[in-house]
Amino acid sequence: MDIYQTAIRPLLFNLLHTDAEWLHQLTMSRLSWLGNQEDLTATWLRNRCQQSLCLQDSRLQQNLFGLNFSNPVGLAAGFDKDGVATQVWSSLGFGFAEIGTVTLHSQPGNPRPRLFRLIDDRAALNRMGFNNAGAQDMAHRLGFRRQGNLGNIPIGINLGKSKITPLESAAEDYLGSFRLLQDLGDYFVVNVSSPNTPGLRSLQDAAMLGNILAVLQSENSSQKPIFVKIAPDLSWEAIADIISLAKTYELAGIIATNTTIRRDGLKTQYLYQTGKSPQEEAGGISGLPVRDRSTEIIHYIWQQTQGSIPIIGVGGIFTAQDAWEKITAGASLIQVYTGWVYEGPFMVKRILQGLLDNLHHHGLNSISQAVGLQAKG
Repeated sequence: MDIYQTAIRPLLFNLLHTDAEWLHQLTMSRLSWLGNQEDLTATWLRNRCQQSLCLQDSRLQQNLFGLNFSNPVGLAAGFDKDGVATQVWSSLGFGFAEIGTVTLHSQPGNPRPRLFRLIDDRAALNRMGFNNAGAQDMAHRLGFRRQGNLGNIPIGINLGKSKITPLESAAEDYLGSFRLLQDLGDYFVVNVSSPNTPGLRSLQDAAMLGNILAVLQSENSSQKPIFVKIAPDLSWEAIADIISLAKTYELAGIIATNTTIRRDGLKTQYLYQTGKSPQEEAGGISGLPVRDRSTEIIHYIWQQTQGSIPIIGVGGIFTAQDAWEKITAGASLIQVYTGWVYEGPFMVKRILQGLLDNLHHHGLNSISQAVGLQAKG
């Protein structure tokens, strides 16, 4: 236990009952300042973060889909929606970061409150609705920062459909964002699995998703790695269809998984912002309730492909053991969001140290040797 878990988190979560979205916005403004200022104070703070929160070890390094990863733990999409803090994530220990979800048109998202903590479940419920400043704004920001650097780690860009765009025009909407950002991201993710944009999950249908992937790959002159992010609520048949599409359109991999719309087994009785139970609130749930299902899907994808399609595993990762289970199920990389909020800034370093301990225990020389280890058995 560190000071964040023993003192800071209880104060923010319980005593102050701070609005979760307000606290997130405050965090992002501080991180944006930390990453973008070049004065002595900011530089000193970044260096201190790097010394305290980073763990470098060659056994954690991988080269995947043409990109170098110093470690397998990344920041999931949704935290840095507009890419305002790309230069600070490496100083916080992450091996990569995924920004967005970004849409072609700027949009305010759904009405507030739209982000809730489910503390008893170690989870969060969100119905944000892809609130972001739009692809043009992100392109301007990243273009300016590319003149320097983006923090020396791979930066992925998560693409979503604008709410105002009809489902039948979804492919053109994704294409518009990709055209603006193609030269600025290290990899791209087609997000068709958020439950918070009306009809979006229907784009996971093989025909509709195939159309989106076809137009993106036809435009992909720079051969950027493209992923698709899927929901944990899909049937095995639907997942098998997406695996087939990934092969057909030569995707770099699959991200498993997004948030869940299931509500069974929750301990949280009500949400203090609205007084309603989680069952009465729309949106997707992240964190511990989705952990086992996402790992199960990772295992299935790895088995169906015999490890030929890279998987980025996300959902309910709080500890090194959670991370190890995702990797040995078949994930080459993992991402965190809700767990990082609950566990605090030292979480990434603890996970990396735990992964190294597991490698030593199993007599392995690199994290790549652990990928699919449990699935192989």
